[in-house]
Amino acid sequence: MMKEFLKVIHYEEAVEKLITYRPFSEIESVNIADCCNRIAAQDVCSSENLPAFHRSTVDGYAVIAEDIYGCSETSPGFLQIIGEITMGQSAAIKLQKGQCCWIPTGGMLPEGANAVIMVENTDKLDDRTILAFHPVSLYENVMQSGEDIKIGQRAIKKGTVIRPADIGLLASLGIASMEVVKPYKVGIISTGDEIVEIEQKPKAGEIRDVNSHALYAAVKSCGALPFVYPLVRDQFDDLKQAVEGAIKENHILLISGGSSVGIMDATLEVLMSFPEAQMLFHGIAIKPGKPTLAVKIGEKLVIGLPGHPVSALTNFYILIRPLLIDGPIVNSLEGYLKLNIASQAGRDDFIPAVIEERDGQKMIRPLLGKAGLMSILSQSQGYIHIPYEQQGLKAGEKVKVIIY
Repeated sequence: MMKEFLKVIHYEEAVEKLITYRPFSEIESVNIADCCNRIAAQDVCSSENLPAFHRSTVDGYAVIAEDIYGCSETSPGFLQIIGEITMGQSAAIKLQKGQCCWIPTGGMLPEGANAVIMVENTDKLDDRTILAFHPVSLYENVMQSGEDIKIGQRAIKKGTVIRPADIGLLASLGIASMEVVKPYKVGIISTGDEIVEIEQKPKAGEIRDVNSHALYAAVKSCGALPFVYPLVRDQFDDLKQAVEGAIKENHILLISGGSSVGIMDATLEVLMSFPEAQMLFHGIAIKPGKPTLAVKIGEKLVIGLPGHPVSALTNFYILIRPLLIDGPIVNSLEGYLKLNIASQAGRDDFIPAVIEERDGQKMIRPLLGKAGLMSILSQSQGYIHIPYEQQGLKAGEKVKVIIY
C-alpha cells in the first residue's frame, strides 16, 4: 500500500519547484505569421514611435485649437480653408492663425495644427470658409506620435503566448520575425481501471476518459504540443512501460490518476523506480487537488495529477500553465464578491467564478455547487484564489479573478 503524502507543501513552492526543474527548450526565429500560440523567448521592444506622426482620429478639419476657444452654435468661429490632407502622404501644409484644412481619419496633422474639429461640428460657409460651432481642446481628436507605443517601450513581454492581436502589433512596428520558444512536447497519460474511451457507453462503476481530452486542449492553448497515449490500467508493469516510452518522446509528462493514496495507485512507485528519479513533491496544500506529485527523471519532468477531471484541470491552470508559458498568469479582472466563501486556513483554495455586470460594476459570483461538478467548471470564466493564511471571503469584498 502506498505511503501517505511525504510532505504537503504550499502551492507557491510547488510552482517554484516546477519552474526550477523545467526542461530546457530551444529557441528559434519564426516569421510572425507563424507565431500564433507560440511563446515569446525574449522581450520585444519598439525601435520607433507608433504612430510615427500625429494623426487624426476623425473626419474633419485640422485647426489651431486656440482659434476656436469659446465658439458655440450662437457664436461660431470663422476659419479659412487653405487645402486638404491626402491619405498616405506627408502633410505639405502649414497652418497660420485663423486657418484650417480638411483632414480624413488617419490623416497626418499638418504643421501648426494642434487639434481636429469633427466635420459634424462645422458648416461650410463657402469654398474657402467654415463655421466652427464647437471648441476643441489641445490635441483633441488626434492620436499623437508615440501615444500607442514609444521608442524603446516593450511591446511583447518574454513568456507571452502570442495572440493574433500581438501579431498585428508586431506588424505595425515593422517586425517580420521574432524569437520564440520551441514548443514543449507534453505527453498525457490517463490511468485507472475504471476509465474507458469516450466513445464507449460506461458500465456500472466506469467513467469516460475526460482528462486526456481536457488536458490536450489545455496544453495546446499554452502553445505546447500535446501527445495523448493509450489508457493505462493500475498495474505497475503496464504503467512503467507507458511512462518509459512517453518520457523518451516528451519534455514533460502529465499522468492523471494514481497520485492519491490507495492500494491500486502505482504512479509514485513507478516513477521512483527509474534510476535518475528525484522526488520534487507529493501533496500540495490546495483545494481541489491535494494529491498532486512531481518527479524529475533525468532532464524530464513528470507531474501526477488527480484523476478527478475538475481537480486535474484546475491544477493544470494553477501549476502547469505557468510552467509552459514561462511565468505567472497576469490575465485577471477585479470585481466585488456576491456571496460569502468559506475557506480553511492552512491551504490555498481555488474557486471557479463567473463575472457579471450590475449597475456598471463588475460582480464576481463564485460557483459553489457540489465539489467536482464538471458543468460548474465549464460555466466559469476563471477562478478566485484564497491564500492559505485567509479564512474565507465576505460578500462585497473586492476580489481578483484569474481568467482561464
